[in-house]
Amino acid sequence: MFEKVNPAHPDKIADRIAGALVDLAYQRAKNPRIAVEVLIGHGICHIIAETSVHLSASEVSGIVTRIAGDVTLDYAEVPQDSHLAANQAEHIRCGDNGIFKGVPVTEEQADLAQIASLLYSLYPFDGKYILDGNRLVVCQSNVSRDELEGMFPGAVVNPLGDWTGGTDVDSGATNRKLGSDMGDSVTGGGLHGKDLSKADVSVNIYAWLKAQQTGETVELTCAIGDDTVDGVPYEKIVETARTFIHRLGGFEKFAEWGLIC
Repeated sequence: MFEKVNPAHPDKIADRIAGALVDLAYQRAKNPRIAVEVLIGHGICHIIAETSVHLSASEVSGIVTRIAGDVTLDYAEVPQDSHLAANQAEHIRCGDNGIFKGVPVTEEQADLAQIASLLYSLYPFDGKYILDGNRLVVCQSNVSRDELEGMFPGAVVNPLGDWTGGTDVDSGATNRKLGSDMGDSVTGGGLHGKDLSKADVSVNIYAWLKAQQTGETVELTCAIGDDTVDGVPYEKIVETARTFIHRLGGFEKFAEWGLIC
């Protein structure tokens, strides 16, 4: 049983905006410190960025407009807490407490990710999908039910009829679709809108990659300030995550589909 949403879902729009701002921070510095929260809906986008590098309002506005269209921007930028900054002053150490779990992707999850990707390539609008054994639920906006039923005979398709979706219909917030992004690997930490020093990003990616490689569930814990996790130097875990994000094309691209794509 698995649910997947596509990059045009309001929550993923929020994740993508947050990811794009992190990408911008990494253009300013090799190891910036940034945490972004986005709430968007009904013509308004609220953003709070705790950041060590300045992101101008015009740059932020340009990113929001590119991803979400013409909305009113409410942007607040504040510095990172001095105590948290001190944790990273000499070298990269674990940026937060956390528990993390990496679980191998199931065949069902991989199948639904492919269906979601196919539908998004054809209809780049808000959509969400469920696969539960042989039962497929397709909710795809801006396309007729008849057309979708022709593609997926026997599926439950747009049960309330045709719909438009997007942030004019629903609000979106960062890290609200972690089940879609992580499947069975979800614990407590959000993947999006944070730099690589944050364990929520790097240790989650590390645990997930290790689970795919070993075929076994990986469970890890860390405390803020740790210089090793799973017997591995934290700096190496950060570089593993950096390579993964770079291969995807950046934090915004990572936010589109998460770890299961």
